Amino acid sequence: MSELNQIKVTLPDGGAREYPAGTTLMDIAKSISPRLGREALAAKVDGRLADLGLPLERDAAVEILTFDDEEGRQVYRHSTAHVMAQAVQKLFPGVGLAIGPAIADGYYYDFDPREPFVPEDLARIEKEMEAIIKADLPFERAELSRADALDMFKKAGQAYKIELIEDLPEDVPLSIYRQGDFTDLCMGPHVPSTGRLKSVKLMSVAGAYWRGSEKNKMLQRIYGTSFPKKSMLDEYLFRLEEARRRDHRKLGAELDLFSIQDEGPGFPFFHPKGMVLRNELENYWREEHKKRGYQEIRTPVILSRAMWEQSGHWDHYRENMYFTKIDEVDYAVKPMNCPGSIIIYKNRLHSYRELPIRMAELGLVHRHELSGVLHGLMRVRCFTQDDAHIFMLPSQVKDEIIGVIDLEDDFYKLFGFDYHLELSTRPENSIGSDGIWELATESLREALDSKGLSYKVNEGDGAFYGPKIDFHLKDSLGRTWQCGTIQLDFIMPEKFDLAYVGEDGQKHRPVMLHRVVFGSIERFIGILTEHFAGAFPAWLAPVQARVLPIAARHADYARQVGKSLDEKGIRVEVDDRNEKINYKIREAQAQKIPYMLVVGDKEAERGMVAVRHRAEGDLGAMPLAGFEDKLLEEIRTRAY
Repeated sequence: MSELNQIKVTLPDGGAREYPAGTTLMDIAKSISPRLGREALAAKVDGRLADLGLPLERDAAVEILTFDDEEGRQVYRHSTAHVMAQAVQKLFPGVGLAIGPAIADGYYYDFDPREPFVPEDLARIEKEMEAIIKADLPFERAELSRADALDMFKKAGQAYKIELIEDLPEDVPLSIYRQGDFTDLCMGPHVPSTGRLKSVKLMSVAGAYWRGSEKNKMLQRIYGTSFPKKSMLDEYLFRLEEARRRDHRKLGAELDLFSIQDEGPGFPFFHPKGMVLRNELENYWREEHKKRGYQEIRTPVILSRAMWEQSGHWDHYRENMYFTKIDEVDYAVKPMNCPGSIIIYKNRLHSYRELPIRMAELGLVHRHELSGVLHGLMRVRCFTQDDAHIFMLPSQVKDEIIGVIDLEDDFYKLFGFDYHLELSTRPENSIGSDGIWELATESLREALDSKGLSYKVNEGDGAFYGPKIDFHLKDSLGRTWQCGTIQLDFIMPEKFDLAYVGEDGQKHRPVMLHRVVFGSIERFIGILTEHFAGAFPAWLAPVQARVLPIAARHADYARQVGKSLDEKGIRVEVDDRNEKINYKIREAQAQKIPYMLVVGDKEAERGMVAVRHRAEGDLGAMPLAGFEDKLLEEIRTRAY
């Protein structure tokens, strides 16, 4: 075959292969390896998603996508949504079809049925989906003119599809996908055939307004998920059930940590036990910051509108703020702590010899959130940010960033969190010059590279005043939570005319670093509660030990044990109720108390305690003093 009929395909590893023009993406996948051919779901051609049946006619960069790739999973699940729609249309003739996208861990499809779906319908739909998958129907793409597409869906009586087509610009090409007797308006791509889909599960049915507007008709949305292996589906369902068991809202009530009341939606109430947990976190925070040269400050919750205009928050963040008037002058409740730190810095002129100045604040902030997004401690309207603002010389930027990275790493290791890093760059609503943004972004990048850390770049996701590094923690269920942030800021020092006196006796502009570790104390408590399933390490546990007398005659000794523990600074309770010992043990276990000390005749006679650990069970009898030393060491070292 002549070279004119050959095309060059460049693969993600940089390697290149030649194929005859017209070779399909599926054939390319098979040629790379038989396994890849079996697992391939779709492909990217010069960065654009494509069906595997597409023939290549020119040189291109090609990436074959499998379920291991995020985009591959989206194609897989969007294809499953089409199979669900086909099943619903067969079982419920005349149903209106709306949209069916892939979402995180699954997919949904919105329907307009003649009669509302009931939960029992899901099993029928699932069974029909399995039959469609077994039939191994090919997904076939076709492009249509606007007129032909409108005519097709008018004949099918699909009003929602007609509305979607009519709202598209005239020059947008239209495509449909068929599998068997089912046709849907769709850009694609899809898996080669329904047989590529394996394990499916429909999760729930809920109401959803057409196009998300309450002015439109309420449709019914069926949620589902799908995986290429049953074991993967089983693992996912187990994690969902475990997440429900660990839900911090449920545990917060059961362990009497916090509550959200009707009198303050989005404004959490911390109960005594929740305050113990919170205070321990704050004590640790203060200890570690003092070691690293931070000075703690406190700034007001309400500051003048003029200051928020100067900072830029009035223009860029006003919709998330609360406002008030004092003496007919406009004020705002602070959504962030940084302007307060700036005002303290500016209170007097500083010498270069003082820099870096590290100001840390556990600052209460308020942000206006819509009621629909509020979620326990994870999304609230007021929270405490563990902020710090570092004012430094330009020459100190790299070392200060590295110092914060090390601090964050120490914190997260204490709680057993792994994490990954993301570097977020200049957003569309940014302020400041191109040169300043390039300098700030490169400074963060240089610090990460010098530490040898891997990171993902999020283009356009920085704060309006500077780029940032985000720490995404992975909890015990494999979920990720964005907590720590490092933001480098050349803008605020300029806007507030900050200065220091340099070696030359002249005024110079400092650089500012914004950073949090916990992020929000409230949210971090929610994350920890789910991470540990409420079974906090002993140093954090609101009650560290509970003394359990076997019978009423042992109550006096139990109280002596409790008094001794209390005098050593151990948080202890004595359960001297007239209940059976097994009942008391079960209740202490349910309260996630680390240690239960059972005391009866033998223990009272010998000054001993029979120790039970909530996870390890019976640890045997030991002298009271020996147990105290053991627990105090566990607390002192903040053992995980």
